[in-house]
Amino acid sequence: MEYRKHLKNKKKIVIKVGSSSLTHSNGKLNLMRIEKLVRAIVDVHNSGKDVLLVSSGAIATGAAKMGLDKKPEDKIKKQALAAIGQAELIKIYDKFFQEYNKTVGQILITKDGIENSIRRKNAKNTINELLSMGIIPIINENDTISTHEIEFGDNDTLSAVVSSLINADLLILLSDIDGMFTSDPKMNDTAKLISEVIDMSVELESYIYDNNSAFGTGGMTSKIIAARHCIEHNIDMVITNGSDPSIIFDVLAGKDVGTHFVSQTLINCE
Repeated sequence: MEYRKHLKNKKKIVIKVGSSSLTHSNGKLNLMRIEKLVRAIVDVHNSGKDVLLVSSGAIATGAAKMGLDKKPEDKIKKQALAAIGQAELIKIYDKFFQEYNKTVGQILITKDGIENSIRRKNAKNTINELLSMGIIPIINENDTISTHEIEFGDNDTLSAVVSSLINADLLILLSDIDGMFTSDPKMNDTAKLISEVIDMSVELESYIYDNNSAFGTGGMTSKIIAARHCIEHNIDMVITNGSDPSIIFDVLAGKDVGTHFVSQTLINCE
């Protein structure tokens, strides 16, 4: 069934971009790709849709600024790099969005800010108020203060939680892979891209392969967790390759790119 054709009607969209989609292989920021991402988001926003960006990259940006070629193992050092990088990253986003007359708002979240009912309500109200003002929220985990007890651990999970928090219609995960495959395509030439997942009760964990980059934290495990969270909250999710951010237009045009996890809403449309 042509579930994808309904994606063009989605009104509230969360776009998550991973560190690997924002950086070159040496860890330094890929400014051309970031500008393309911003331009795509602006165009979607100009079409009348609400758009939120969940962006990784704070630690990678901080590491690049400090001349490091990989993410340190020490948590305190990572938190320090996040503090350095977050300021730089939001400055870059703000510059590019301003060139297209768009205003952004930064929101840093930890898990306890979502699990606590009062703070959860405040976060939801703030995001919705920003959207009503025509602002594009840029959201990241607050790595600088996160501990194991209050961290999401990766922005795949965070983006799914944010999507359910604001009752989004669609989550697009821009990654360094084309979607979910039957096995790791980097290790197996016969691996096949799974275009559509309708039944979330199947053992998707059999397709797990984690090939994190030097700066990334999310692998296929976190993406499946995010997909299950989205489907539980009746939100469509698409995993696709973010090397060319204009693929966002292909997703919203209903083209067969990436892996589409189909919500009950779309199943009922057919």
